[in-house]
Amino acid sequence: MRSAGGFYTVQTPQARLLCTLVKRLRRGERRSTNPLSIGHGVMVRRTTDDQGTIEKIAPRRNELARAAPGRAALKHVLVANLDLLLVVSAVRDPAPNPARLDRFLVIAEQTEIPALVVVSKIDLGDPAQAEHLYQPYRAAGYTVLLTSAATGAGVDAVRAVLRDKVSALVGPSGVGKSTLLNAVQPGLRLRAAAVSERTGRGRHTTSVAELIALDAGGYVADTPGLRGIEPYDLDPAMLDQFFPEMCPYLGGCRFAPCTHVHEPGCAVRTAGAIAASRYDSYTKLYEEARENARRRGTPGRGRYV
Repeated sequence: MRSAGGFYTVQTPQARLLCTLVKRLRRGERRSTNPLSIGHGVMVRRTTDDQGTIEKIAPRRNELARAAPGRAALKHVLVANLDLLLVVSAVRDPAPNPARLDRFLVIAEQTEIPALVVVSKIDLGDPAQAEHLYQPYRAAGYTVLLTSAATGAGVDAVRAVLRDKVSALVGPSGVGKSTLLNAVQPGLRLRAAAVSERTGRGRHTTSVAELIALDAGGYVADTPGLRGIEPYDLDPAMLDQFFPEMCPYLGGCRFAPCTHVHEPGCAVRTAGAIAASRYDSYTKLYEEARENARRRGTPGRGRYV
């Protein structure tokens, strides 16, 4: 349920225990910065009424992971075993960042976690402009929820999609993840802070990831704000499959394989299948993934590089 400083809060059918990992599990996976994250199923040996030792980690269904900051060869797992990912982006304070939003969605597609887009703070802007800005995501097949914790707009819709699921809210600091959860479940009292006027960036109010039990059923993870986000071990040859609006046109290009970047007769580009901002994200992610694959010595395990 919670991970901080080498201690793990585990919910068992009988009690909530504060646990440590046995030594062999603390070594973790060689490719990962953390052997255990919230959402993992574990086997615990109870040592006292409120303490225990984690002796086994169950296989995970999926994991929301990114490349570890400054160590792209390693992954950092944020949450495991998710049913739904809510990617939060604000109308303003901080300003929308479609490129960052696209990265979160690519990670969700890469790890096969259903995702939707939550637009927060619509009371600070024009809802019609927000609809226009986020229309490319509706066109790509994503559900887009317009919300305001201040006015209550969209809060019921968020509460409904969270019900009876294990979910996570992700996004940069300051977009209002904690404030929105406080509106979804009154009395939660998660810390929230305003965006810095000097930098225009949000202040970190959630310092550790934690699963929160919802009164309506299910659990939701309020994760720390992420300013930098890079998909882990992204195969450039598979990237087009992580942009849903491109998928109907794959295989229709003149050349096969096709990178959809420079080849003539590209079905994706000629059909106008992808919005300009989303295509810009695709090309940048493609170049990054190709360079990372070259450095790893694994130049594309799929169809092309």
